[in-house]
Amino acid sequence: MNRTRLKLTIFVCGIFICMLDTTVMNVALPEISVAFSTSLNNLSWALNIYTILFAALTIPLTRVAEKFGMNKVIMLGFILFGIGSLISGLSNGIEILVFGRAIQSIGAALVFPLSMILGIKLVETDKRTGVIAVLGVTQGLAAALGPVIGGVITQYLTWRWIFFVNLPIVIFILIIGCNLLDFSEKNDDIHNFDILGSSLSISFLLSLTTVLTQGRNWGWASTTSLIFMFSSVVFLVSFLFVELKVEKPMIPLKLFKNRNFMGASIVIIFSNLFLVAVTVILPTYYTNVKNFDALNASFMLIPITLFIFITSPIAGFALNKVGPRILISFGFSLMMIGYIGYTYNGLNIQLYSCFYGALVGAGYGLITGPITVIAASDFTGELLSSSQSVTGVLRQIGIVLAVALFVSGLYSNLNDAQIESESYISSTVSKLNVPEEIKPHLIKKSNEGLKNQKSAKIPKRHTGNIKIDKRINKALLDIKNTAQSNVLNAFKRLYREAIPFLIVTIVLTLLFWKNKF
Repeated sequence: MNRTRLKLTIFVCGIFICMLDTTVMNVALPEISVAFSTSLNNLSWALNIYTILFAALTIPLTRVAEKFGMNKVIMLGFILFGIGSLISGLSNGIEILVFGRAIQSIGAALVFPLSMILGIKLVETDKRTGVIAVLGVTQGLAAALGPVIGGVITQYLTWRWIFFVNLPIVIFILIIGCNLLDFSEKNDDIHNFDILGSSLSISFLLSLTTVLTQGRNWGWASTTSLIFMFSSVVFLVSFLFVELKVEKPMIPLKLFKNRNFMGASIVIIFSNLFLVAVTVILPTYYTNVKNFDALNASFMLIPITLFIFITSPIAGFALNKVGPRILISFGFSLMMIGYIGYTYNGLNIQLYSCFYGALVGAGYGLITGPITVIAASDFTGELLSSSQSVTGVLRQIGIVLAVALFVSGLYSNLNDAQIESESYISSTVSKLNVPEEIKPHLIKKSNEGLKNQKSAKIPKRHTGNIKIDKRINKALLDIKNTAQSNVLNAFKRLYREAIPFLIVTIVLTLLFWKNKF
């Protein structure tokens, strides 16, 4: 293997572990919750701190790397990521775990954008397409593989190994990197570093991602959420004002004057949003509604991962032949068909779920390869570095938006389902031809069954009277089926409500780009 391929291997591995750790922890949360004797709600910080800091620090840390040397700084990033993984795996409490994840995220904020930039710089401008496609495919594949790998590791080892598995990869990268990378590079122009712009960008992204990840717990209309929302707007406006005035901005705003980059930015956010909305919600459905264990729930995501792997390399190389308009709009169309399928029978039958998941994965694969190429296609030097750090942040924003919108929507739908089921219970029991004194007991037991459907079993005897018990059991079975249907519809409604947004995205894609790239 020649030096260029070995270097590319380093950068591919770097992107893989950074994106993997955005989703690998999801299915392990119940086991970690038991190990730490804490609620899943408290564990949300261990999950979200990674995404929050990853998004907030990527842009300024990339600029720091430009000043001190990207090869040196990326190795520092790998060391921090490895240390964070070790601390997380050895943690014996929620505080240590959150600390370890924070160290991991700082490392990821260095490794991810620098892997993209250095990987692209390995080849001449006219030969970029293949390398960019590989790097882009790795991102989507790793994010989709996260829950699957997390489920397998949690089932056969322990949750700690979802962090320990990073260590041999990091050690391998450090050994190869120290022998291959040039550490003599430097840039003495450190005095022009945009400190104010950096501070404002960090403040904006911290405020935005924090409220998006924690807003459901705080309440979207709560004082805390409103303060964070207002702060994010103030920081964004201030950041834009500063960047327009400063000589060497943190983010060159002329990036967004480039039509290809502007379109790619929007597509990156929405494609990741619609992908993660499936990879996060689907395991939740199979674990909590279908009573699958973490391993089998994660296996339901394999068709998504497989078809990302199949279609994304093809799409990256087909970009010049068919153009972005056809590829990307067709990709979103496949994702939309998958969503439509989930609103009908995709959540009722596992085979159909796999089929619709394959469509979502194929659609995302057709998007992620080309869009990574498009985002980097017109830039070199400083603009290339800035474009990759910005697209890295946009991916994280897409992931955070998916969690914020779809998880909040799911909780709202499940709450509506609970209310509908309680109303149905009250109505059904009140009309039941049984002694009045046992009706309150039936209502109470039925409502308790709603809150813990895994243990909701219908007893055969209630009064000792065969005819009355038969009527009661028939009513209770009807209540149970109705409650399960209401929960199922809560998940289906989530995808149904997303379909109009997918249609709008397809139309905008068709209107935005020319037919040829």
